Amino acid sequence: MRAVDLIQKKRDGQTLTEAEVNFLLDGYLDKSIPDYQMSAFLMATYFNGMEKEELKTFTGKMMHSGDLIKFDGIDKFLIDKHSTGGVGDKTTIALAGLFASFDIGTAKLSGRGLGHTGGTIDKFEAIKGFSFPQTKEKMVDVINKTGTGIMGASDKVVPLDKKIYALRDVTGTVMSIPLIASSIMSKKLAVYADGIILDVKVGSGAFMKDLEKARDLAKTMLQIGESFDRKVVTVLTDMDQPLGLAVGNSLEVIEAIETLKGNGPKDFTELVETLVAVALQVKGDAATIEEGRVMVDEMIKSGKPLEMLRSFIGEYGGDPRLVDDYSILPQAENMLEVRSDKSGYISKIEAEEVGKSAMVLGAGRATKEDEINHAVGVVLTKKIGDRVEAGDIIANVYYDADTNLESSKKLLTDAFEISAEKVEDRKVILEIHSVNI
Repeated sequence: MRAVDLIQKKRDGQTLTEAEVNFLLDGYLDKSIPDYQMSAFLMATYFNGMEKEELKTFTGKMMHSGDLIKFDGIDKFLIDKHSTGGVGDKTTIALAGLFASFDIGTAKLSGRGLGHTGGTIDKFEAIKGFSFPQTKEKMVDVINKTGTGIMGASDKVVPLDKKIYALRDVTGTVMSIPLIASSIMSKKLAVYADGIILDVKVGSGAFMKDLEKARDLAKTMLQIGESFDRKVVTVLTDMDQPLGLAVGNSLEVIEAIETLKGNGPKDFTELVETLVAVALQVKGDAATIEEGRVMVDEMIKSGKPLEMLRSFIGEYGGDPRLVDDYSILPQAENMLEVRSDKSGYISKIEAEEVGKSAMVLGAGRATKEDEINHAVGVVLTKKIGDRVEAGDIIANVYYDADTNLESSKKLLTDAFEISAEKVEDRKVILEIHSVNI
């Protein structure tokens, strides 16, 4: 076989065989196939896609390029919930208490964020003393005790994906549905879970801006899950405005805890309750998502999720009293009220701009080397559909230094559009699809 022949075959819209896909990926791993030939193949894939069996082989090869992790000795049903990311996405924090309350375990590898706010690990590291398991044995121990196991991402899991993604990033091939789907699913399949729930964000503040493309991505990931005989659910959710009200690490921890107290924002509460209901259906404890939602609502009222979150925080080295005393979390030195300059109805909130307004304060990273300020961020007071009068507060900015404050305020003000006509509230749950459930 020659790489050039396989590139031409893909260029002409033909399907590669299992042996041909393996030849290409093995060659790229052992460096017998150079970057420029793999780049050509990725571009041909960008334009022509992949067929089901071709994609299965491609994903399987990525999955098996490094360590496969199975946490033996766990006595819980394991769910891996993955989000494609968005502004104000603090879902994992709330799910920690809720999943554990239903004896559902979580075993996942997470990373730090690059962009408008921190990733899952950054948010938890807003809690002083919080540290993640460093070994599989410790991971199993904390899952059995608290239901939740989160470790830092490992370079030994799916290393081929990291290598290919770096190439996609500089060759204009990131936005390829099969390449995105195989990247996500190879990592989900490499770390064993009994069920996989994929929260696919759609809108201005998400990676996928367009609903049709998000549907295509969800369908492709379900197809991969089916190929590997795994239980997979995709939940398409709205990201045309920030999720909830808080954007910024400590602020998001507080909002997640408030949601477990029954005081969360409407959209974030609906998303959390839906994801847990889906997990209950995957596990077999609920016949329908509607039945699962009722179970979740009753569990929140019982207070058990808060107890489980306290246990989780304490086991990871944090101070569990923060669940009732938010002053234990990092606090910003200053707060600025941002007010509306006109009356009407909030018709649009550019989520990405809100994210940037928090990032320039230090809530996120522009580069991998940047340090996160866990205290700073933005809390909205209005969402799409709300009535606002001129002079009303639309958001509060929490900051330490004046540096970039004006820039943050401008980004935030420009993110809001106000119309004279009444605008309907946005639905947070757009579509739900599944395989093998």
